[in-house]
Amino acid sequence: MKKLRIIKNALKAIARNPTRTFLTTLGIVIGIAAVIALMEIGAGAQQTLQKSISAMGVNTIRIWPGMVTRGGISSGSGGRANLTLEDMAIVGDCQNVSAVSPVISVRGQIIYGNKNWRPFSINGVNEEYFDIANWQVEDGEPFDAERVDRGAKVCLVGGTIVKELFDGENPVGKDIRIQDVMFKVIGVLKTKGANMMGMDQDDTILAPWTAVKSRLTGAGSSSISVGSSSSSSSSTTSTTTASSVYTEGVDFYAPVSDSNMPPVRFNNVDSLIASSISSDKIYVAMDEVIEALREAHKLLPTDDNDFHIRTMAEFTDMLASQTKTMTNLLLCVACVSLLVGGVGIMNIMLVSVTERTREIGLRMAVGARAGDILRQFLIESVVICVFGGIIGIIVGHGASLALTYFMNWPSSTSYAAIALAVTVSAMVGIVFGYYPAWKAAKLDPIEALRYE
Repeated sequence: MKKLRIIKNALKAIARNPTRTFLTTLGIVIGIAAVIALMEIGAGAQQTLQKSISAMGVNTIRIWPGMVTRGGISSGSGGRANLTLEDMAIVGDCQNVSAVSPVISVRGQIIYGNKNWRPFSINGVNEEYFDIANWQVEDGEPFDAERVDRGAKVCLVGGTIVKELFDGENPVGKDIRIQDVMFKVIGVLKTKGANMMGMDQDDTILAPWTAVKSRLTGAGSSSISVGSSSSSSSSTTSTTTASSVYTEGVDFYAPVSDSNMPPVRFNNVDSLIASSISSDKIYVAMDEVIEALREAHKLLPTDDNDFHIRTMAEFTDMLASQTKTMTNLLLCVACVSLLVGGVGIMNIMLVSVTERTREIGLRMAVGARAGDILRQFLIESVVICVFGGIIGIIVGHGASLALTYFMNWPSSTSYAAIALAVTVSAMVGIVFGYYPAWKAAKLDPIEALRYE
């Protein structure tokens, strides 16, 4: 028998019982459809996660002051006021750090006309913050270094504030009151939506840190004014001045000699945010920042850091790992359907061998070899599985699109999943169809002809 004739006979045998063939492929269809749908939804979830993290700043490094303990009571993160503008300059000098900005956070009511609103965050930053945190300006313009240096009372607002305070009208050029201090709106931030924690990123105001620090109440007060107890035992002298912000100023505090006395209050910042030169240099940049700050704070090798440092890469790796684990778990469940479908195919093929015993005996009697019978039954099994795989791909892709349309679940077409589905379905046909084909090939022609 020629190979082409073997394939022709296999296809005829499949078409002879279309209902049974369809029911045989149903298990494969369900299994492949589940795999395709889950892989596409999982890929869509990972892309959404990456976009959300990108909106928060992929290469960002956040630095907070450390904690202080008095009488056995810990102040928690931010208990010290030991991050200063000098620390910002030190971080900016690190080789793998591309930009750095101070962050001064305050809370308060904002007022425009007869409306008022309490935003989720009011942050004082510098001109580099927009690139670090991946903020884009939709209308107007961001403030520059010159406005930061002179403490200009200007700000940019998020989309939520535009909706709640200005009824959706363009606020550029209008004045708002923040804690009864007038600020001019010079720009509107492009909408980011909620972050991965469910917080509204658009409910925010960004202003020059110098204006926030000098004009608004509560700026920099989140930290307890306690110097680092881990500093060297030598006495240090610090003088508090406002010269870095005001063109003319006087000392806020007299010089002190005790390292545990309050440091420069006007010079401290709530936190620092920096960005690495590239995503693959994030951990290298973090190590450089830690080493530079430890040296600047004169910490001994045995001392713990008097600051906290985190990167978005750590958060990204954690969420990506969880997403991948859940996707793999669901894929394992879907593979059970493939296994069940494979067993069903083996069962039907065994039944088919039993029904066609006399046919097999007749073919062998007229010259068919055992290898020809083996190939024919294997072809039947593989064709059934591949046919079921194609239907499963269509059903699975349609299911993912339906979930996206009706339930707003993110999905992404995965060509790798499609190729894998076809390969897996063919392998299922070979693995589960081999035993029935082998059994058919081992039949004795005389006994097969006698079978009734």
